[in-house]
Amino acid sequence: MNEIILEQEGKTAINRVYHQLRTMIIKCELSPGEKLKIESLKNRLDIGASPIREALSLLTSDGLVNRLDQRGFIVAPISRANFDEILMLRCQLDVLALQQSIEFGDQQWEEKLVILHHRLNRADPSDFETWENTHKSFHMGLISQCNSPILLRYCNQLYDQNIRYRFLAEESVDYQNRKVSDEHGEILQATLDRNASVASDSLIKHYKRTGKGLVSVLEKSRLHAWI
Repeated sequence: MNEIILEQEGKTAINRVYHQLRTMIIKCELSPGEKLKIESLKNRLDIGASPIREALSLLTSDGLVNRLDQRGFIVAPISRANFDEILMLRCQLDVLALQQSIEFGDQQWEEKLVILHHRLNRADPSDFETWENTHKSFHMGLISQCNSPILLRYCNQLYDQNIRYRFLAEESVDYQNRKVSDEHGEILQATLDRNASVASDSLIKHYKRTGKGLVSVLEKSRLHAWI
């Protein structure tokens, strides 16, 4: 029984550290390309080395951390080329998944989307964890009925890799002047109308507007990794 409790506590600790580090990376509190020193993180997070190493391995799978051979971990660098590739793949793969979901989704899926959209509209953007989880739930919900687990896994990974770029883009005037909630509503309505063409176009515009804001911010940014 004690072994089971210890195992559960270990998983809880790893999960907590994973979310703490993920948030710090997304918010650039840990800078792109920064060396992730275990001793420093132990002091910063007030936890042992083992959960930190496990959490860093999970973040490597997410594409937010890079493992260096025999030299530990670094925060994954950011670059214009990397963002452009993420944007291109999201526009292709998410649209494919959305179109298939519109084809295969049932009434229960539609009702779930309405609920997810309602929760997103009510979420407080200043509450980073809650808003981000609600935002991801809405976007992944849109494509959840594509009947392709492999495609969904790729879309999920691309979403996670895109978050810190979007977080940086939110500093731009272009982004701040947007009515993102209206964009979400437009995507939702076209999806509920089963208009795959309009829904796809709306989703692509939504992604590319974020890209436009990002470029305007990062070309003026002090982040040396932006090329």
